[in-house]
This record gives sequence, C-alpha cells and structure tokens, in this order.
Amino acid sequence: MSTATTAAPIDLNADLGEGLGAWSMGDDQAMLQFVTTANVACGGHAGDPGTMRRCAAMAAAADVAITAHVSYPDLAGFGRRFLDISADDLRNLVLVQVGALQAITRAEGTRVRGVKPHGALYNALAHHEAQAGAVVAALADLGGQLALVAAPGSVAARRAQEEGIPVVLEAFADRGYRSDGTLVPRGEPGALLTDTSQVLERVLGIAREHGVRAVDGSWVRLGARSVCLHGDTPGAVELARAVRSGLEEAGIPLGPAIP
Repeated sequence: MSTATTAAPIDLNADLGEGLGAWSMGDDQAMLQFVTTANVACGGHAGDPGTMRRCAAMAAAADVAITAHVSYPDLAGFGRRFLDISADDLRNLVLVQVGALQAITRAEGTRVRGVKPHGALYNALAHHEAQAGAVVAALADLGGQLALVAAPGSVAARRAQEEGIPVVLEAFADRGYRSDGTLVPRGEPGALLTDTSQVLERVLGIAREHGVRAVDGSWVRLGARSVCLHGDTPGAVELARAVRSGLEEAGIPLGPAIP
C-alpha cells in the first residue's frame, strides 16, 4: 500500500427517497447535513412523485448535488434482484426515470447532474455488456452531459468513457470488498461495516491512498472520487456525521464529484 497522503476533494453520496423501513424523510433530511450528493430514487426500486419532489426540495435547500438513482422496475424486490430485460427496455426505463426526476428538479430550481444505478443493476453493469450498453445509450439520448456513477473497472465505466460520457468512479464506505475489487454479497460475512472507526478508516484510505483493504487483507486500488454511505446501514446518520467530521479534521476537502 502506498504511503502517499495527498488527498483530492471527496464527494460523499447517499441514497435518498427510498422509504425503506425506518429510513424516512426525516432521515433523508438529516443525511443532507453531511453529504455532498443525493442519489434520489426515481420510481424503479423506490420513490414516487411526491417523495422525489420532497427530496429534490430538501437537497436544493441544503445545496447538495442530485443524481438520479435508477433501477430495474422492481419495487417488490427493492431493486436487489437481477432482471434479464432487453437492452431496449432498459434504455427506455432509464430515460423515463431520469426524465421524471429532471422535470421535478427543474420545478424545485435545481437539476440532475448524473445517474447512479441501484442495487442489482449497479452490480450487473460491472460485467453485463448488453445492459451496460443500454444505460450508456440512454445517457447519450439524454444529451451525453450527465455523468455515470460507476464501479472502478466496470464494463459500464469503460463503455461510457468510450462514448465520451463523463464517469465518476465510486467506492463504498460501509461495504466489504473482495480482492478482485467487487463487493462482498449481502448476507455473507464481512459484507457490511457498521463500526464508526472502521468506516472512517475506510473513507480516509479511499481519500488518501485511493483504495481499500479487502476482507482477505489484500489492498485493492480503486481510484474512486465519490464515496457512498448507504442510508439503510444501521446508524447511517451518525456514521455520516462521523465521516464528515473525520474528513474535515484530516483536512480533506469535500464537494460534489459532478460540477
């Protein structure tokens, strides 16, 4: 692992408007005190017009950037099940979800800056050529200016770069990594990090050393600029507070990854 300490600005992002269990609008508002980008659910795995508009209004008031948190059409499974849908259908679904949030953000005096796939779709885009191509095609349909938030080394990131679509590489503060840079599947040992000191150490490593320690102890280089704090992680608000405070105390600047 490198001993370099130079740190570029870090973007803290969180998924909002999902309404899962105790993860309510009140929790969304609390998270907006600490993050710099809000990934707003826009109808695929969660979210409805009213929730989307409230999230957009709160993010605008907090001066927090917004991305569209697009997903498979899977409300029942919260977007965590792979769907083998056609490239054309996925392309159109992304257009509809992003377009809806764009209309709502305009009404609230703000805008969508990028697109972050959710759950099983995010994971599929790491290796699924057809679905990655569909998402990139949708971004091109939308004008090619919205950035794609993607995992380092993913097929989607490569395809977007080839098409001239801006890409923001992302790492996860509260998820375990395998030695190949993929996430430990939920439900397996080491999949979730909930200890505040561990999460802060992870984020500082991403900011300073540009990588993470995998569950087997190996060092995985990621080169990510944006760090996700999952809203449904136990104690998410307090984790976000601690991470923000720790980064500021370390002198690491914070700001949206997408201008």
